[in-house]
Amino acid sequence: MIHGMESREVKYHLGSLTHIEPRTFGRPGQRTFNLTLESGDASCTVWLEKEQLFQLGVYLQQVVESLSEADKAREGQRQEPRDSGQGISLDFKAGQFMLSHEQETNSFRLLAYEIEDQETDREPESVSFWIDMRQAEELSREALRICAAGRPRCVLCGQPINPDGHNCPRANGHAVLETG
Repeated sequence: MIHGMESREVKYHLGSLTHIEPRTFGRPGQRTFNLTLESGDASCTVWLEKEQLFQLGVYLQQVVESLSEADKAREGQRQEPRDSGQGISLDFKAGQFMLSHEQETNSFRLLAYEIEDQETDREPESVSFWIDMRQAEELSREALRICAAGRPRCVLCGQPINPDGHNCPRANGHAVLETG
């Protein structure tokens, strides 16, 4: 997640979203994560790493908490029409996210760029969209809940503890820690 960095050209502009939802699939330690986005008849699934989802949730939470109650309650102004995605259906793995809060419109703009594949000549996918304050609060809350539901962390080294235990490098591999 990079804030304040100059953005690259975006291939698809979804405009203001009607729906955004973070999701996860699989068992702790083997989960995959994505964001499902909808804007009119356009839809997009952006696959991401747990850390990317966590950073998105933290950033949104910090910005929302820093705003006054009046700003939180203020209606966001639409930046782009809902249907500017023109019926597209995308599915890609994000390599870079950019996020900003527009104070004048009280909304958030997110840009997601696909990981570039050097072996193909295909242009990488990219998408931009807007969410309002209510959507940002819900996205942050759910993203952080999903990330917290994973494997517990080792108190010594901070690494995740697998269901079958954990050989902690801080204990030189001599202690096998197990989840309670």
